[in-house]
Amino acid sequence: MRKRLIALSLIGTCLLTAEISATEYLDHIKYLSSPELRGRGTGTPELEKAARYLAKEFKAYGVPPAQPKTYLQSFPVTTSARLGTSNRFHYTLGKEKKSLAAEREFQPFNFSEQGPSHGSVVFAGYGITAKEYNYDDYENLDVNGKFVLILRHEPQEADEKSVFAGRNLTQHAQFDSKAINAKMHGARGVILINDVYNHGNEPDDMEKFGRSGGPSQSGIFFVQVKSAVAEEWISAAGKNLKDIEQKIDQSLKPQSFALPDSLAVDLKVDIRRDTKIVHNVAAYIPGETEEYVIVGAHYDHLGLGEQFSLAPSLAGTIHPGADDNASGTAGVLELGHWFAKQPKQKRGVLLLCFAGEELGLLGSAYYVRHPLLPLEKAVAMINMDMIGRLRDGKVFIGGSGTGSTFKALLDTVGPHYKMKTDLSETIGYGSSDHTSFTAGQVPVLFFFSGLHADYHKPSDTWDKIDAPAAVTLLNLVAEVITNLETAVDRPKYVRVVESQSAHGSAPPGTSSSSGYGPNFGSIPDFAEVPHGVRFADVKDGSPAAKAGLLRGDILIEFDGKKIDNLYDFTYALRAKKAGDSVLVKVTRGTNQIEAKVLLTERK
Repeated sequence: MRKRLIALSLIGTCLLTAEISATEYLDHIKYLSSPELRGRGTGTPELEKAARYLAKEFKAYGVPPAQPKTYLQSFPVTTSARLGTSNRFHYTLGKEKKSLAAEREFQPFNFSEQGPSHGSVVFAGYGITAKEYNYDDYENLDVNGKFVLILRHEPQEADEKSVFAGRNLTQHAQFDSKAINAKMHGARGVILINDVYNHGNEPDDMEKFGRSGGPSQSGIFFVQVKSAVAEEWISAAGKNLKDIEQKIDQSLKPQSFALPDSLAVDLKVDIRRDTKIVHNVAAYIPGETEEYVIVGAHYDHLGLGEQFSLAPSLAGTIHPGADDNASGTAGVLELGHWFAKQPKQKRGVLLLCFAGEELGLLGSAYYVRHPLLPLEKAVAMINMDMIGRLRDGKVFIGGSGTGSTFKALLDTVGPHYKMKTDLSETIGYGSSDHTSFTAGQVPVLFFFSGLHADYHKPSDTWDKIDAPAAVTLLNLVAEVITNLETAVDRPKYVRVVESQSAHGSAPPGTSSSSGYGPNFGSIPDFAEVPHGVRFADVKDGSPAAKAGLLRGDILIEFDGKKIDNLYDFTYALRAKKAGDSVLVKVTRGTNQIEAKVLLTERK
């Protein structure tokens, strides 16, 4: 998950410490983060084993399911891609025709378009358009309907004083950025090669399939070939790859050109994308009325890491996810245990454990679209994501501004625990599953103990969990929930002004706080639609709202560019600046609507 917010200091002991067992809490984390569950990747058998474990524990605690006969809410997810058996790459150069061996001499990327294709080839440098650096490999270059041959990374990589970022690299070096830029320029496909002369001591290895982040389908062919193959093509044009790399570095000017007409490629990309059924886990303690409080956490993690690991060299090893988010999931179980023993209150408690959070809030987004209980009866949603490693007695809380009674409630509860509170009104769109409920106009509170060096790495293990401190926090959460259960009036939902990201959130797997161009004002629904980006919400007073765009609209075109997915939208928006007016097209039901959006500065 991608998180931020504000601090509470847990200085004293809490009122209910004896009611929740630190040993039992830690036992849940030990199992969920054990080698047996192999990191609980969404779509894996181990995640399903975790779901059955949660259901079994709720039943043992005497908490009934939220729907008849089962704790499991099923929903489909497109999970990992895998190579099929029909990948091929042929090329003709003059009268000579050659074939490349799949996985040894050429390799499709997991986000590539699939099927057969053929065409001519144009060399397009690094495949970068960076207006902020006055650099464009596509300047005066016709690539429409053609394959572009491009270098990996970016210019002046060895120069720490480069207008690019030197060895740190910018977003322009990312594979998905290169793919989208090529698509925006009308290319049929991308043929990537390693910039071998800038990395003379490194082998010319193929990128391992499945390790690259990106949409499930980018809408453009994207394959890698060995640099020796490309050098043959470039030599046929009377040029030298080493000289080209050096000229780009020295002048920071593009060296793009069309390869000879005698060169043509003929390829087929065969990628099998698996759709699997996964499960949210839902248990319910009814109250005297139909109203209820939601307490939730995501129970999935990264499995073996793959493209989302922050320790790339260790991708392929188990990422146990003890803090992220076995800690929050264990908290939901223990709160279920505690509330099951309490007298019935005015409002019930719905306990939700979500799958698919790490792939983009998929489980919570599905739940909000398909609630098991009427969503309008939910008075609040409490989300716990990474609560197991409190440092210096601090816990971060967000969303205090989303409920009309939240500030007063936290001010009342805090003194019981000798707390010093400093609350954040905002929630951080895209940060965790509470976002889905905010888009559904449910007030939310988000509890989080902070990022650490083990985040999204194999080193996020159970032995680093501070169970007693987490139990203190759980007792705080229990008292907050109890107050919400029994209060005469329910909190009213309040729309708060978010300012951390350009259009609501970055794509899954990226930082939502890093800034992506000017302000647009939509909150994306991370569940992919066949083509476009569905708006889960549109912020009040934002450029999108002023242009008449609404929650539920599907963006299909931005400034004349087709939008197939959230990555396309992010890239297209990033290329604009505050003050630009862009024409967008959305579908609303069966209608297509055009609107002009005046972009503003991101604050």
